[in-house]
Amino acid sequence: MYRMKKTKIVATMSDFRCTEEFVQKLFDAGMDVVRVNSAHVTEEGATKIVETVHRVNPAIPIMIDTKGPEIRVTTIADEYGNSIRFQAGDRVAVRGSDGSDRTTRKVVYMNVPSIVRDIPVGARMLIADGELEIRVLGKSDEELDCEFVVGGAMRSRKSVNVPGVSIDLPSVTAKDRRFIEWAVRNDVDFIAHSFVRSARDVKAVQEILDAHGSKIKIISKIENQEGLDNIDEIIEASYGIMVARGDLGVELPAEAIPNAQRRIVEKCICAKRPVIIATQMLYSMVKSPRPTRAEVSDVASAIYERVDAVMLSDETAMGDYPVEAVETMSRVARAIERDEEHFQPMIDMNMVSVNHEITAQLARSAVRASTNLPIKYVVLDTKTGRTGRYLAAFRGRKTVMAVCYSLHAQRILALSYGVVPILRNQELSDRYHFLVDALDFIDQYRKLNDEDLLAIVGGSFGPDGGASYVEIATVKSIRRRNEEITARHNA
Repeated sequence: MYRMKKTKIVATMSDFRCTEEFVQKLFDAGMDVVRVNSAHVTEEGATKIVETVHRVNPAIPIMIDTKGPEIRVTTIADEYGNSIRFQAGDRVAVRGSDGSDRTTRKVVYMNVPSIVRDIPVGARMLIADGELEIRVLGKSDEELDCEFVVGGAMRSRKSVNVPGVSIDLPSVTAKDRRFIEWAVRNDVDFIAHSFVRSARDVKAVQEILDAHGSKIKIISKIENQEGLDNIDEIIEASYGIMVARGDLGVELPAEAIPNAQRRIVEKCICAKRPVIIATQMLYSMVKSPRPTRAEVSDVASAIYERVDAVMLSDETAMGDYPVEAVETMSRVARAIERDEEHFQPMIDMNMVSVNHEITAQLARSAVRASTNLPIKYVVLDTKTGRTGRYLAAFRGRKTVMAVCYSLHAQRILALSYGVVPILRNQELSDRYHFLVDALDFIDQYRKLNDEDLLAIVGGSFGPDGGASYVEIATVKSIRRRNEEITARHNA
């Protein structure tokens, strides 16, 4: 299916509603990538999702979130039932645990043994996305002496954020490792690693992938102040970035989130890295068939910032109107992208390393040509997906048709702005034949005229040699040349 929008949509899938019919409906509505959240699914459930999605369409990419290094309250002791209610001013001790200790009204245990050592007096601890707040008044070697600033019902396994404090947490937990190794075995394309704080966290995941010879790409989720502080090194170490505004919104004041989002998006585009905006984009559609105007404006703002993708979480994983949520996001994307005055190509941006890379220079030249000439499409062939990703980074007006030589390359380019990836099953000897595949694909959806112009980014030395030229040609010239080459081969 040829997508008319340039901004991609990531939709979260749960195993309890993952049927072939449901996947097909989301795909037809505009879903480009399926996300699986390992925090809410077993390996068996995740396997079911992957198998179902790929039965529907093997070209749909799968992204799995790791749970990441989190701080959580331990299980509430049995005598308190489901929760313990605290009032503002209540005093409580906080201690570290291996997870076996139960939280009581007197002692709140958290699943990080070093927590007493790492948290200073005066620190704020936000529980359950900030629904409860405690402040550290004092500490001993064994515990923190704390007071509730904001009370409420504390439940088992709720998340804990400590803004501005670096906690000694592992880069990859035991559960993360199991799911990463599961991803290698189950044809997954992206790992979205949670709570990335520095390049070290990314490299820890990459080492596991390298040990298994995997080509899975890492998307780093930015969810805390430490990740923001180290954003440049994280971008450099990652394939792409997800701005996960849920936990980020707990650690930062609400008014700081839009500027942080904008800054990350700009850095990712300059570094030629895909960037995804996530969390509560159409959250009211979990229960309502229509979004709020504020939510539509939120999605529109992300698209105006030129992000590669926007993401749906609860809306599609458990909401009452999942297909409508994807359709809404698709409509908003198409409507906003028609604003040609705003969507000027970013050919003059100071892209990282662009002046030292042949591929980046050729990509910029192709986008510039498609701006100055009446070019219909930019067409390329790619083995790794790099050329397609570079073309996406310049945010040209024309759709990029990327002819891929592997299913993995086709899938990873499904996340890149304005790129339509096409799979080619074989590599033919002449370097032009991929254009015929692209023309045949385009003709299925939008008839081309003989005089229509294409901008072609290709390589004279085969797919392994990388891009080496940009060519402007009419459809008629391309077809005539292919007929001549075919005749020579058959002679």
